[in-house]
Amino acid sequence: MTAQADRTGTVDTGTRPRLADLAVGDSIGTRTIEFDRPRLVRYAGASGDFNRIHWDQDFAERVGLPGVIAHGMLTMGSVAGLVTEWAGDPGAVVDYTTRFSRPVPVPAQGTAVVEVAGKIATLDAEAGTARVDLTVTFEGARVLMKTQAVVRLAP
Repeated sequence: MTAQADRTGTVDTGTRPRLADLAVGDSIGTRTIEFDRPRLVRYAGASGDFNRIHWDQDFAERVGLPGVIAHGMLTMGSVAGLVTEWAGDPGAVVDYTTRFSRPVPVPAQGTAVVEVAGKIATLDAEAGTARVDLTVTFEGARVLMKTQAVVRLAP
């Protein structure tokens, strides 16, 4: 679902969700996110976060980690994509929070696979918002806790 602007700059909301059509407990979908070492390197370059735990296996293990781990902000931002795609407009997300509960180890070869599922947790007709709760897991264990996005929607 994407919103497109016409020549006048008016945004066509087309298939964007409407508050009146939602119910608490509705699913907004699921997503699988894969992290590999090259993606960590690209993110480090973009973010400026060159902490050795994100690229040096020996160092990460010496400081007590299971190995190289994905950047927390990369994980958090990637997860938010489920909400922005569902909402049809990244600007509709007015609040987004999470708590980091465990790292996502990224193998030297292959990928680490993170699973994301979202459900409508609350609806606020007065504010015109829905709160989406996300469940984020890696190998069956939650890696982000209390991951919530508040999305402003048309009535």
